[in-house]
Amino acid sequence: MNIDPGRDVPLFVQIAEQIEDDVFTGAYAEGDRVPSTNELAALLGINPHTVLKGMNILVDEGIIYKRRGMGMYVQDGAREKVRAKRESAFGERYVSALVAEAKKLGLTKEQVIDLIEKGYDHA
Repeated sequence: MNIDPGRDVPLFVQIAEQIEDDVFTGAYAEGDRVPSTNELAALLGINPHTVLKGMNILVDEGIIYKRRGMGMYVQDGAREKVRAKRESAFGERYVSALVAEAKKLGLTKEQVIDLIEKGYDHA
C-alpha cells in the first residue's frame, strides 16, 4: 500500500483510494476480506482512527461492508461500482481539462482527436 504523508491528499483519503484501487484491479475480489483497521494502522504506522475514516468512505460508497466481529469485506458488485465511478470522474477530470486546454491553444476538434489517437496507439 502506497501512502505518502507528503501529498496534499489526506491520509484517510489515500487509504480509501488505495483500497478502492485494489478492489478495481482485482487484488481484493468480491467477498474477500480486506485488512483490518488495526492491521493497516500497524503496517502504515498511522492512527487506527485515520484508517477507519478511510474505510468508512468505502462503506458509505457500498464498496466494502462490515461483518460484525469478523472484519471488512468487499461488497458484491464493488468492482463495477468503482469502474462506473472512475468512468464518470474520467470525463470530469481529464476530458474537460483536455478540451479546455485544447481550446486555449486553438486546436481543432480533429487535431485533438488525432493527438488522442496517436497517444492511444503509443501507450
